[in-house]
Amino acid sequence: MTFHFIPDKMKCHHRFYFVLQYQVGQLYSVAEASKNETGGGEGVEVLKNEPYEKDGEKGQYTHKIYHLQSKVPSFVRMLAPSSALNIHEKAWNAYPYCRTGNANEYMKDNFLIKIETWHKPDLGRQDNVHGLDPETWKKVDVVYIDIADRSQVEPKVLIICSLKKIPKELPNVKDCPHMCAYKLVTVKFKWWGLQNKVENFIQKQEKRLFTNFHRQLFCWIDSWIELTMEDIRRMEEDTRKELDEMRVKDPVKGMVALED
Repeated sequence: MTFHFIPDKMKCHHRFYFVLQYQVGQLYSVAEASKNETGGGEGVEVLKNEPYEKDGEKGQYTHKIYHLQSKVPSFVRMLAPSSALNIHEKAWNAYPYCRTGNANEYMKDNFLIKIETWHKPDLGRQDNVHGLDPETWKKVDVVYIDIADRSQVEPKVLIICSLKKIPKELPNVKDCPHMCAYKLVTVKFKWWGLQNKVENFIQKQEKRLFTNFHRQLFCWIDSWIELTMEDIRRMEEDTRKELDEMRVKDPVKGMVALED
């Protein structure tokens, strides 16, 4: 099952700043969101964060472990051993293209979450950005994510932000730069009796994660809009050390699994 997530319904002045600074904002928000999800033995563990170059592609490679005990549905916790609740994520960020693979040592080839992202300077109206063959593309469900739509997030989520960098006079819509993140999400969970239920659950969670993450990213704009990539790399190293401490010292926090 594959979904094509397009978080493209941001207002014009939001896009105006995402075009050049989105990569910085994305990496800043990943670090902050990781801290918000880590504690009580759960959350994010960063094993590697280093530059890579392969076949002419340059970017940043990361290898993380997500400890997800309270973040999976109860029917999975009852059936699976604790080792099955840890997800290894390997990501190659060659912005504007990024790809991420999530695997599980217990399920091996029977489990996969693959996310491929193209960041394009448009309003999200391109079809098949990832170049899938026609038969595969027919099976793709396209989901538009609107970060300003309250119906797409839990009622308890409250957004408060000041936008110190928004210009006094906004550019004309026709002249305004745009940016859309086209995310292609592929899920495989081969477990007799649970495959469809878990694959559907994961796809719902991906939409939920993308929506909440981009709402947070925008609301943190004052914190990242003036940062450089050098600032981000220093912050990531500090965050790695913080996460190691937080998993031990902090209580469980962050999003928990939504049950059917």
